[in-house]
Amino acid sequence: MTEKIILASGSPFRKTMLLGAGIDVEAVAPDVDERALEAPLQGSGASPEDVALVLAEAKATEVTERRPGALVLGCDQTLSLGDEVFHKPADMEGARRHLLALSGRTHQLNSAAVLVRDGEVLWRHVGIASLTMRKLNPAFIGRHLARVGSRALSSVGAYQVEGEGIQLFEKIEGDHFTIVGLPLLPLLAELRTLGAIDG
Repeated sequence: MTEKIILASGSPFRKTMLLGAGIDVEAVAPDVDERALEAPLQGSGASPEDVALVLAEAKATEVTERRPGALVLGCDQTLSLGDEVFHKPADMEGARRHLLALSGRTHQLNSAAVLVRDGEVLWRHVGIASLTMRKLNPAFIGRHLARVGSRALSSVGAYQVEGEGIQLFEKIEGDHFTIVGLPLLPLLAELRTLGAIDG
């Protein structure tokens, strides 16, 4: 018996990953103000991993209120460069600034997943990947962004490693699923433990 999982996310990437893994999933967009939730965490000593977990839990908890009895998966991803946390760029100029800041440096992607049922948190996990971007010259960044267009605005780093963004990197440590935004293997293990999927 496989249980339907409610994905508290509007991310087509996460839904596609879950469907590809054979999970019966329904996406329900959470009604949360991420920046308002994050504001009190700034300067509090919360790590980028903590921020991702807080946001993932808030999304799952909000959706579980509308879906009693359902197993709800909340997800969030932060990108950290030292102590600085990046968000999705608002426009192409923001994407350009992101890539300039990441150029020649190693950053971390923190992908949080939280399972909640009826307001009770059943499981929390953060998958971490380290990515080293090669040194990029500003002219190349401009040409790259012109090629990828608005896709650069759909991720926190202004790139997609599953597409042309892979050309920006010289080294990646971590699994593909965590990088794309969902620590899928630990999630599948937990769903089997909970009896939500066949195992």
